[in-house]
Parts: sequence; structure tokens; C-alpha cells
Amino acid sequence: MLAIDTNVVVRYLTGDHPEQAEAARALVDGNDVWVATTVLLETGWVLRSALGFDRSRVSALLRGFCGLPGVSLESPGAAAKALDWHDGGMDLADAFHLAAGSGCDAFVSFDRDLIRVASSLAGAPVRLP
Repeated sequence: MLAIDTNVVVRYLTGDHPEQAEAARALVDGNDVWVATTVLLETGWVLRSALGFDRSRVSALLRGFCGLPGVSLESPGAAAKALDWHDGGMDLADAFHLAAGSGCDAFVSFDRDLIRVASSLAGAPVRLP
């Protein structure tokens, strides 16, 4: 199994650098690969901020990639939750942070929007300090 970096995932998904995209496709399609949660988070950021993809496209691309036969995730359950919450309107980074802390008593933040969205989408205990 090979651990892969964000740039490999982005090239695989976008083909924005043809030579690197071809190498990324050959690598991912021909091997078992492991993807850290931080790579998924950074990939979402690149797709949204640097490449201008909208929320639904980011979620669809990440879901499709995570569902490939040779792709293993660091935390598949947390990734699925985070992508569901992102689809519902939560910031992707916030969704990954909240999903990672799901075993804790509460997630504490000064971000009132996160608290509001998390309460409606996740039913997760998110509160002010």
C-alpha cells in the first residue's frame, strides 16, 4: 500500500496538469493507496479555494475518489460524516474537525455559525467555551 499526497489526489481528480494527471491515474488505479484525513481536507481546500469548484462538486469528487476500489482512508466513518455535513452546508474543515472529535463530550468553538449548523445537521454537542 502506498500513502499519497494531496497533489496526487488533485491531479487524479482534475487532470489540470496532463502529464502528472496521467501518472496519478496510473498510480491510483494500479495500486492500493492510503489517504490521510488531512489529505482529504487539503484536497477539498485546493478544489474550492484554488480551483473555484462549488460545494457540491467538491463533495461529489471526494466521495467518488474515496469510493474507488483501491483507496483506503485513515478514518472512513469520519470522512463519510464530514462529507454529509459538508453537503448540508457545513464548512469542510469544520466538518472534518467535528467528525474527528465525535467521541468527545462536546466540540467547543467560538464560531457561532458552526454551532448553529452543527446543531441542525449533526445533532452534535457543539458549544461556546
